[in-house]
Amino acid sequence: MKNQLLFAGILALASTTMSFAQDLPSNPEPGKCYVRCKTPEVWKNEEVKLEVSPAYKKIVTYPATFKTVTEKVLVKEASKRLEIVPAVWKNETVSYTSKEDTYNLKASPASFAPDSETIETRPASARWEMSEKAPDCESSDPNDCRYWCYKPVPASYQTIKITKLSNDASTRKIPVSGAKKTYNKRVMVSPPTVKEIAIPAEYKTITKTVVDTEARQEEVTVPAKYKTISKEVLVSKGGLTSWKEVECKLVENTPLPINWNVGSAVLTSGAKKIINARLLPVLKGGVAVAIESHTDSRGSKTSNQSLSERRARAVVNYLISKGINPSRLTANGYGENRLTNRCADGVSCTEREHSANRRTTFRVINQ
Repeated sequence: MKNQLLFAGILALASTTMSFAQDLPSNPEPGKCYVRCKTPEVWKNEEVKLEVSPAYKKIVTYPATFKTVTEKVLVKEASKRLEIVPAVWKNETVSYTSKEDTYNLKASPASFAPDSETIETRPASARWEMSEKAPDCESSDPNDCRYWCYKPVPASYQTIKITKLSNDASTRKIPVSGAKKTYNKRVMVSPPTVKEIAIPAEYKTITKTVVDTEARQEEVTVPAKYKTISKEVLVSKGGLTSWKEVECKLVENTPLPINWNVGSAVLTSGAKKIINARLLPVLKGGVAVAIESHTDSRGSKTSNQSLSERRARAVVNYLISKGINPSRLTANGYGENRLTNRCADGVSCTEREHSANRRTTFRVINQ
């Protein structure tokens, strides 16, 4: 079984070698190199007018405008001030009674005379009295043979010595003369008065901002916006394989002497001139090219790998901008993996030795 598989593999290899050999260029010249190229697709640019923004109405507003005016305003109302005119006085001498006329009283005592007065102490009355029993009364009852008589009882009197008033007590007036004095007195000749004095109003001129024109709006029709876009239209398909004669040195890595700024992957104007002079003429022959970029060992491997890839891609992008088909371009970055000298990490080298490792190359490849 193993022998059968080995024989089948040998047949396949021989078949491939024979097929490739049959596809080699006919009538090659000695000392020349050839690469397989595919005929490129032929494109043309057409301009398409595209409406990127439709027409619409826009409302434009205009703010209110103002103007400055002056105005006279009342800051203090008119009023009146009252002024008091004082009274007018004069001095007068006034006489007054400092001690009034009066009189003293002299009393005369009462005088009396002896007298008497009889007073009835018991008024006249009457009373019943029983008579004595008649001597010739034969009755044994002591009340018999008697009669009753109502006899008067005279009044009783008593004489009392008294004193009678001859003259009652009396008084007589004895005149007492008074006294006169004077004092000075302020007499109002004219009373105080109030005089009204008018105080005029006060005004001030002020400056104020007033609306001159009201805010307004206006409808404006904004026209549609168009953009002309160039698009590629396929004129003829490519893909036919043919052989291109190239210089043999171009199939090996050829230096592209670009001076990159430290840590940068941006093409300078000088670098672009080198690409225009060295690389564009090769690509115009229809071949495919591989761009390879390298760094020195300084810095981390990760950052060096990224930097080399970005530099190779920068060259490819510039070539695409110059009209080269992207299918004919390959960008590879190798960082510090393919040093050309001993200047690895930890080795002390000169700047010139390090610069030998910072390189960008190109080579023609088969498509």
